[in-house]
Amino acid sequence: MAQLIAIAASQAGPAHSFMVAEALRAAAENAGHRLALSVHSSLGTQGAFSDAELASAAAVIIAADMPVDRQDLLGTISAPVHEATPQAVLDDAARVVRDALARMAGAVAAPAGAPAAAAPAGPLHIVAITSCPTGVAHTFMAAEALEQGARALGHTIKVETQGSVGAQNTLTAAEIAAADLVVIAADTQVNRDRFAGKRLYATGTKAAIHDAAAVFAQAQAQAQVWGDAAAVASASATAAGAASAAPAPAKRESAGAYKHLMTGVSFMLPFVVAGGLLIALAFALGGIYVYDDAHKGTIGWVLFQVGAKAGFALMLPALAGYIAYSIADRPGIAPGMIGGLLAGTVGAGFLGAIAAGFIAGYSVHWLNRAIRLPRGLDGLKPVLILPLLGAAIVGVLMMMVIGAPMAAVMSALTEWLKGLQTGSAVLLGIILGAMMAFDMGGPVNKAAYVFSTTLIASGVANPMAATMAAGMTPPLGIALACWLFKSRFTAEEREASKASAVLGLAFITEGAIPFVARDPLRVIPACMLGSAAAGGLSMAWNIGLQAPHGGVFVLAIPNAVNHVVLYAAAILAGTVVTALALGLFKKRQPAAGAAAAA
Repeated sequence: MAQLIAIAASQAGPAHSFMVAEALRAAAENAGHRLALSVHSSLGTQGAFSDAELASAAAVIIAADMPVDRQDLLGTISAPVHEATPQAVLDDAARVVRDALARMAGAVAAPAGAPAAAAPAGPLHIVAITSCPTGVAHTFMAAEALEQGARALGHTIKVETQGSVGAQNTLTAAEIAAADLVVIAADTQVNRDRFAGKRLYATGTKAAIHDAAAVFAQAQAQAQVWGDAAAVASASATAAGAASAAPAPAKRESAGAYKHLMTGVSFMLPFVVAGGLLIALAFALGGIYVYDDAHKGTIGWVLFQVGAKAGFALMLPALAGYIAYSIADRPGIAPGMIGGLLAGTVGAGFLGAIAAGFIAGYSVHWLNRAIRLPRGLDGLKPVLILPLLGAAIVGVLMMMVIGAPMAAVMSALTEWLKGLQTGSAVLLGIILGAMMAFDMGGPVNKAAYVFSTTLIASGVANPMAATMAAGMTPPLGIALACWLFKSRFTAEEREASKASAVLGLAFITEGAIPFVARDPLRVIPACMLGSAAAGGLSMAWNIGLQAPHGGVFVLAIPNAVNHVVLYAAAILAGTVVTALALGLFKKRQPAAGAAAAA
């Protein structure tokens, strides 16, 4: 009888996650093994591992199609990890358990000097990549945490950030070749081809931010050789060691629908930002009718053409194209962008673009696996065959099957939003606001943000104003609470609140994460109350925002926001509600209280 540890997490929702967990539990018990389970979902984490379970764990099963926080596994750093998709568990949970046990057997039998599978002793040379969907906060917070954690452990590290401004601090081929370990802390798809043959460990940005030391400990023990070189390494190892030394590359590279969508959104945002601000500037220079032929040739008219006819026109192709890229790599870009352009042409909007991206991506992915050509002709696939067939498939489906229904849904949604009465508008603002503060950068937060940003191109700007106001209030409210209720916070938290306030002003909700991590049961409800208040007031006052990012700094741009004073009042009201709720919910800190009294 073996002790197994498992984490279940599905993007399909909490119910699906629990179904996966129960399937694993039944399969393990039927095989005569003990299984400790932790379920990760939008409801939080259910189930904690005891010290005894962690210490005696023979193998770890991670059944997830989304990034999971692996901090709970810190006590199992010597146990082999088997990763599977939730669907694989539901299809055959018994097989997943057997595969995990096979890894356990391979890990026990593997020789100490197995090539490329054993962690080098002493300080390591580590290379890393961080990336998050919007490419702003989590990307750089994770990079900083990894750098500090590596220095504390005596390792050398170089971190490449793949943010909204592109790759920075780029890793060179020589640095990768000299690396003992590769760590990828990302919530979007990251190309791993250049790391073939290197020991690689992947996790989410949240795990790196919260405990970089734990990430490095797990990486040293659980990293697996990436790419085709794994087959070479396993061939030189013993048959027993092969099971633990050679992972299945395709399975580790796969990502869920949420990550594909967020990759598309991250590439779409610059088009929305540039287009929205250029339109706002055009209105400021030429009035609300600047697009009329009477203004043709003026700087305002030109800026409107650039923003509306170019920037916004490329928004849907970028969204669809990079969803497809995340699924099928480069061959998916052209079919995806063509599908996104057609979605805009037929009026299907962002719903059609999302559908086009997934259709193009999965079509090209399937075609790439199904089509087999002689080696001499294989080079035709990525530049001719896959783009041609993929574009044909998505184009025909968009024009003849899904385009019209999607356009009808999008038109109904747009008209409904434009025709909302005050009560309904306030309710929508409250819902969007609460979503923004619920998980601060997680799936619920991003769902509200994507919904609002994509509506800007349809002429519906009010949800974007509510969403940004709601996203600013958590860090601002926490900073205000640290000033008003000093006894509720430690000296370290009060000092950190200054940086949190700056991040809040820039619409970086993640500035609240360090406070949420310390006391989630009190901080999250307080932030949700304040964000709901800000979002509801913004919608009640009919405030519209043409730019999807920028925080208070966009208020200085003429016509980027209508009713600037009321918008500032909504943000201030949400901030005050958050601060007062924190003062009510949080308990007095003895050390902080003593320091404050002194």
